Amino acid sequence: MRTQAAVLYEAGTDWKVEDVELDPPRAGEVLVRVAAAGLCHSEEHHRVGDVPFAGPMIGGHEGAGWVEEVGPGVTLAKPGDYIVFSSIPNCGRCPSCVRGRQNLCDVAAGIMTGRQILDGSSRHHGTDGSDRTITCLVGCYARHTVVNEASVIPVDPSYRPEAACLTGCGVATGYGSSVYAGGVRPGDAVAVVGVGGLGSAAVQGARLAGARHIFAIDPVKFKRTSARGFGATHTATDVVAAHDLIREVTWGRMCDVVVLTMGTGRADLMDAILALAAKRGRVVVTNIYPANDTRPHLALNGLAQWEKQVVGCIFGSVNSRADVPLLLSMYRDGLLDLDGMVTRTYPLEDLNQGYQDMHDGKNIRGVLLM
Repeated sequence: MRTQAAVLYEAGTDWKVEDVELDPPRAGEVLVRVAAAGLCHSEEHHRVGDVPFAGPMIGGHEGAGWVEEVGPGVTLAKPGDYIVFSSIPNCGRCPSCVRGRQNLCDVAAGIMTGRQILDGSSRHHGTDGSDRTITCLVGCYARHTVVNEASVIPVDPSYRPEAACLTGCGVATGYGSSVYAGGVRPGDAVAVVGVGGLGSAAVQGARLAGARHIFAIDPVKFKRTSARGFGATHTATDVVAAHDLIREVTWGRMCDVVVLTMGTGRADLMDAILALAAKRGRVVVTNIYPANDTRPHLALNGLAQWEKQVVGCIFGSVNSRADVPLLLSMYRDGLLDLDGMVTRTYPLEDLNQGYQDMHDGKNIRGVLLM
């Protein structure tokens, strides 16, 4: 079939919305009509050249839509199902999955190739027949996409697509960074560095976990103000400015958990970030760093002397088949504010404007509506 998708040909160029040819799903695959897709910063890392990619690439990994067709052997979804894409596929059978670590599923080993899991080929092609890869094995900056069943999670169809799609990446990642990777407990002091899409969810996760003090750190006034609505108790413009504030509020104890959800990480800030952490405090590294700037500058003695911890976190350390429905039920019950995170919606053709608005600090999360 012929559909439309946003394609990135090389770093430093804009996304181009164009016609693509889509093969029918093969064994273990599903055809999805996309309803909504979140404008996550991850795709922007590819566009600006921070993270290499295999192009030409169809973007989009945070989405929701309707299953229209399934290939042979599919058991996890059927035509008519309303689904959220899991930004990391999970097979349910590999050592990581069976230990409850679906975010580290072995089948995601080929995620950067952008080709189908089972046979390494492509279902997405240009009108000239050339292959197109798909971001995170999803490619939902498109009106239709074909993915492996490991990447779809059926959910209740009553949830609005622009809210539901966020749980496939940004909300799950931010929430899990606080609750699972961070292990926030009642009474904790928590700092969230960067309060866009991921950080706003991290603030909400900290609040729901019972944190007493939540410090939202961001240079953009709009984001700091929004963070108050999501549960932040204090705000600061940057890590250095936050230090004295946190020291005063916590009587010198500092933060039990520091969550890094900046749009682009900065390795040179790690010393200042560690200074925000209490004795035995945990720093959760969730945000992406440029490929050429991944070596941190930090004093290692402080890690041993005060038992500070630095932990990595991908996809919020969630088990998406359990946590996506959980997050949506929390949204339904008024515990989790997804509507407030959707600042603006755009048609597919305005994808580049959506990312410009992100850079201009106008959005918590922009969402494409198909």
